[in-house]
Amino acid sequence: MNLIVKLTLPLAALGFSTPLHAQLNRYVTLANSPMAANRPSVTTGNLLRDELLFQRATQTYLWALPLINTLGMKFGSEKVFGAGYNILPIWKRRLDSNTLVTTPNSDVLYAMSYVDLGKDGPLILEIPPMLQGILLDFWQRPIPVDGGKFMGDVGLAGPDGGKGGKFLLLPPGYKGELPEGYYVYRSATNNVFIFLRGFYDDPKNLTPAVVHLEKTKIYPLDGEKNVKPMKFPDASGVPADMLPVSDGRAFDQLKQLVDSEGAALASSDGLGMLASVGIIKDRPFAPDAKTRDILNQGAKTAYKMSRVIGFEDKLSGSSLRIYPDRRWLNPMDNATPQSQATEMDLSFVNKADGYLALDPRIWFFTNYYSISPGMMSRTPGKGAGYMIAFTDNSDKPLVGGNNYRLNLPANIPAANFWSVTLYEAENGSGLANGQPFPSLGSRDKLKQNADGGTDLYFGPRAPEGNKANWLATVPGKGFFAIIRLYGPTEAAINKSWKPGDIVKMR
Repeated sequence: MNLIVKLTLPLAALGFSTPLHAQLNRYVTLANSPMAANRPSVTTGNLLRDELLFQRATQTYLWALPLINTLGMKFGSEKVFGAGYNILPIWKRRLDSNTLVTTPNSDVLYAMSYVDLGKDGPLILEIPPMLQGILLDFWQRPIPVDGGKFMGDVGLAGPDGGKGGKFLLLPPGYKGELPEGYYVYRSATNNVFIFLRGFYDDPKNLTPAVVHLEKTKIYPLDGEKNVKPMKFPDASGVPADMLPVSDGRAFDQLKQLVDSEGAALASSDGLGMLASVGIIKDRPFAPDAKTRDILNQGAKTAYKMSRVIGFEDKLSGSSLRIYPDRRWLNPMDNATPQSQATEMDLSFVNKADGYLALDPRIWFFTNYYSISPGMMSRTPGKGAGYMIAFTDNSDKPLVGGNNYRLNLPANIPAANFWSVTLYEAENGSGLANGQPFPSLGSRDKLKQNADGGTDLYFGPRAPEGNKANWLATVPGKGFFAIIRLYGPTEAAINKSWKPGDIVKMR
């Protein structure tokens, strides 16, 4: 009897104090906040009013994460390199850890720009042959192309088939007459993210690829007399924070976007979420100190929630594993047309049931950006394949103080090239490990095993005799790894080739 009584007492009464207990107490406090004459008391009103704002701030942030990801890149880039349709920063010496942005690829040349069709009107993008690019609205949804066969892609996977050409970007609801000779892209938002990739043959001679990228032009449709000359600032080695903002500044950025977009940005429900935290087009957004603090704490909490979701290997009960006996993940594997498990489209809408798949969208945009049909192609030799590992073969998180080995079996199925890159667990940016780039791949001089396979090593010190195959890690820092296969061949698509798990070495 005494035992039963003791077990029914609160944990605190038994001398225990745990985070779980404190959290449960918080829920109990909210649920049992006092009433007065059948109405909320003054204390209850203040408590629940603040809690309501906090909850709305967290949920609005999570819902808007694709926008916040894009805005982080836009404002971070424009702060350092300038703004305008004619500004196209190029990472001319490849993208290193000085640029803070979610999961960049150091093995191609990046060029990224942010344009406003509401301010400048329709814009023309001219690109030279043999680039790979994506045109995305600010939700990072691939922009549909007139004719219905393409979405978002330009260049190799686009309607030009890698021949280059002129691409006309139109704002929402554009009704004007269309000139001939353009591939027409109709954006759902005024603001558009332009993302181009250039390819090089020799990592020691990037100049030809840079010169080729600099043939890109962006200018208004309304006549070349108004065209500003293109500028191509070199973004390599320049400190720039282009990560999603993880505090209350996110709401200030969203306010600027709402003023630029208006009703084109979201449904009435979505605009209602923004309005619930004080963000309404053309109305002042000037929270008082208390409100600002709650919004700030809500955004910080939401970002950490996104990090929790972003490291999951299951969502809504479905496994994200590419192979049942490996730890490698890809949440978009079921968004490809060839997948038998296809549920989502590239806007993260569940096609069968018609709802927005929030957690998969949060999973993606806390660590990654940009997606298109061309990237997800399952035609052998086209597109790209991605495999992500957060844990070792024992399902333990990857940490910088340990030494690991990754075996890639022979005949790595990439028609163009492959690479493995390490990223910061904290925010998804390239791992700042003291090496020029946190990646190794087929264009590096790697030592091969007798069977034709390749072993890569991750750890704080280079393994004896294998320095060429080593990526440094940082003690005290968690990290994760991504395998990229550019032009995955049939063995990658049918999954007959599979990498080993990352194994902790003794």
